[in-house]
Amino acid sequence: MTRWGRISRDLVMILPVTVLAVLIFTAIFADVLAPYPYNKTALPERLTPPAWCEGGSTKHLLGTDTLGRDILSRAIYGARVSLSVSLLAIAITAIVGTALGIFSGYMGGRTDAFIMRVVDVALSFPALLLAILLAVSLGPGFFTVIFALSALGWAGYARIIRGEALRISTSDFVAQAQVIGVSPGRIMLRHIFPNILNILIVGITLSVGAMILAESAMSYLGIGIPPPVPSWGSMVADGRNSLDSAWWISTFPGILIGMVVMSGNFLGDWLRDRLDPRLRQL
Repeated sequence: MTRWGRISRDLVMILPVTVLAVLIFTAIFADVLAPYPYNKTALPERLTPPAWCEGGSTKHLLGTDTLGRDILSRAIYGARVSLSVSLLAIAITAIVGTALGIFSGYMGGRTDAFIMRVVDVALSFPALLLAILLAVSLGPGFFTVIFALSALGWAGYARIIRGEALRISTSDFVAQAQVIGVSPGRIMLRHIFPNILNILIVGITLSVGAMILAESAMSYLGIGIPPPVPSWGSMVADGRNSLDSAWWISTFPGILIGMVVMSGNFLGDWLRDRLDPRLRQL
C-alpha cells in the first residue's frame, strides 16, 4: 500500500472517531460547556447573527433564535438529547434483533419461517407512520421517540444476524458441540454469538447516524422531543420559516446532523473492511 493510501485509510478512521468522541464528550458535559441554559430567553437579543457577521456579538457565537435563546447552548444540549435517544434505541434494537436473529438461524424450520415473516412485516411497515400513530396516542416525548425508533428497528438486525447464524450453525464446531450434548442455549450464546460480533459492531456503528437522523426527522415534524427541550431536529424546524433572514437557526444544527451521520457511515465502512476477513485480504 502506498503512503497516500495509508494516510487516506487512517483519515477515514481518525476523523469519524474524533467527531463522535467530541459528540459524546459534549453530551456528557453539556451543563459545563454550554454558556447559557438552553431555555434562557432574551427578547431584546432575538435573531442576533453569529459573531462574525454584521450585527453579531461575541456573547452569542452562533447567534440567537426568535426567542433570543443562544444557538450554541441549544446545540450543545441538543447533542445530549439526540445521542441519548439514539444510543438507547440502538441498544434495544440490537439486543432484540440479535437474539431473534441467532434463535431463528439456529433453530431453523417453522420457527425460522415464522420469525422471518414477522421480520418481513416489520420491514414493510412505514416507520414514520408508526411514529405518528405513537405520538398521537402516547403524546410526543423522550420515551415515545425511543419506542417508535425501536418498534421496527430490530428487524434489520434480525435479518442480517439470522443469515450469519444460519451459516455458523452448519460449522463443524457447532456440530461437535451438539454431539457431546451441549444445550441449544449454550451453543447460541457461547459458539454462535461470538462469531457474529464483527457484523453486530458494524451494524451498531452504522446505526448511530441513522438513528440520530430519524430522531431529528421526528422532532422536525413535531412528533419527537417536545419543546422547550432542544434536539437538533427541532432546532432545524424552529428556523425553517426564517431561512432568508435568520439562516443560522437551522444551518448549524443541520451541519451537526450531517457531520454525525457521515461520521457514523464512514466509521462503519472502515470497521466492515477491517473486521471482514474477506475484505481485509484485498
